[in-house]
Amino acid sequence: MSIARVQTFSFSGIEALPVEVQVQIAPGLPVFLIVGLADKAVGESRERVRAALTAMGLALPPKRILVNLAPADLLKEGSHFDLPIALGVLTAMDILPAEDMLRFAALGELSLDGRLAPVAGILPAAIAAGARGLGLICPEQQGAEASWAGDIGVLAPADLLALINHFKGDFPLAAPTHGPVERIEGGPDLADVRGMAAARRAVEIAAAGGHNVLMVGPPGGGKSMLAARIPGLLPDLTPREALEVSMVHSVAGLLNEGRLVTRPPFREPHHSASMAAIAGGGNRAKPGEISLAHRGILFLDEFPEFPRAALEALRQPLESGRTTVARAAAHVTYPARFQLIAAMNPCRCGYLFDPARACGRAPRCGEDYQGKISGPLMDRIDIVIEMNPVTPAELLHAPIGESTATVAARVTAARALQTTRYNETISNNAEAPGDAIDLMADAKIFVEHAAEKLHLSARGFTRILRVARSIADLDHAPLVRRADIAEALAYRHRPPGRNPLTQPPIKLVTTRDAS
Repeated sequence: MSIARVQTFSFSGIEALPVEVQVQIAPGLPVFLIVGLADKAVGESRERVRAALTAMGLALPPKRILVNLAPADLLKEGSHFDLPIALGVLTAMDILPAEDMLRFAALGELSLDGRLAPVAGILPAAIAAGARGLGLICPEQQGAEASWAGDIGVLAPADLLALINHFKGDFPLAAPTHGPVERIEGGPDLADVRGMAAARRAVEIAAAGGHNVLMVGPPGGGKSMLAARIPGLLPDLTPREALEVSMVHSVAGLLNEGRLVTRPPFREPHHSASMAAIAGGGNRAKPGEISLAHRGILFLDEFPEFPRAALEALRQPLESGRTTVARAAAHVTYPARFQLIAAMNPCRCGYLFDPARACGRAPRCGEDYQGKISGPLMDRIDIVIEMNPVTPAELLHAPIGESTATVAARVTAARALQTTRYNETISNNAEAPGDAIDLMADAKIFVEHAAEKLHLSARGFTRILRVARSIADLDHAPLVRRADIAEALAYRHRPPGRNPLTQPPIKLVTTRDAS
């Protein structure tokens, strides 16, 4: 009794872990068993395999069929085990050549009529197969996605019968071509934003360095409108970043038509989202919004309305750039290097600064509303933008501001300086360590005195330096100047005893004002 072997993968985060499907057909009572720590979806695959073979006119032999998924102590989840199990059974029945099966890994879900349905994780599986010197067999719709893995042999049949005919030499399958590159064109233009010069300046700095932003202002003040225009300011992803982001989206099953993601993602979950939806997890661990926003933007509108647990779950990923879902069976880690853009009203009614419209609980309502955001989370926000309402006169008569293309050109130039400075080991200033930022002599003295007087934490001090470095990059300054530090402090610091949510906004300092 020989054992048929087919290679496939299980997933831990975006890492594809090799799994060997071993099939043995032996004399005994007719039974079809699957062992090896398989979940319910994998256990049900025996019925899908049986139905698919019946649809092709084949029947399982009336013997004991045992399928082992090795290693046996690794949890196997997902319907993508259907195809390798079916191939193992067909190999054990001498319908497929065993030597050919050893040259491929396989993933795919089987329909009852033998067609192959798309599954999640094809791109990381193809990359892992290539690293092991294997080709990949996957559903027809995902052949383009698998081809992005490089020079590996990819077979993408429409159904199980087409794959059998290929290995028999009757109807060879053509190699799939690369999938298209995802392009997002025609987003909202920054020129549509009238007035709000200070907010526009702060958004440009945030885009240049990848800094976290909190916008505070009354309802209808333009917070969401401004946030929607930030993605257009960001440069395209580098090839390495595009591969990282595409692998996350592949594991989540969101890589449509094999399109490689080349633009920074923009995710905006509703404030009713659970902690698992934001941070990742669930019965079957899936990437959350913070991972789907990897190398892009996570926009949280109505910031204090999110569940407290979901907001606190942001703290560690904002520092480490990854999130770990801890379960009894395993720990799953996903990348989560995102830029947080948050927006909120100054209080629940939203009109704290307007005596004619504020509720009778002011200013207590603002203090209670602010209390929903913890100090450690606020300490991780680099730029606070206090937005004044735009008057009707400004909407009618204010000149048209700079377009997205104009501002994006400056942001791209600043990012290019950062790539040169950090030799691509760090993506932007938001990730830079404090000792990698060079200051002029008077700037060092100024920031030292400011940090002592304002009682900045070590994290806050480093984030001030990072924002100042981005301001200097926009001006192509080789060293951080005193004026850059002053502007960075204006975006972060509030005078002692002043609550930014319960007192009117102050004018933000610009580089020109500080100098």
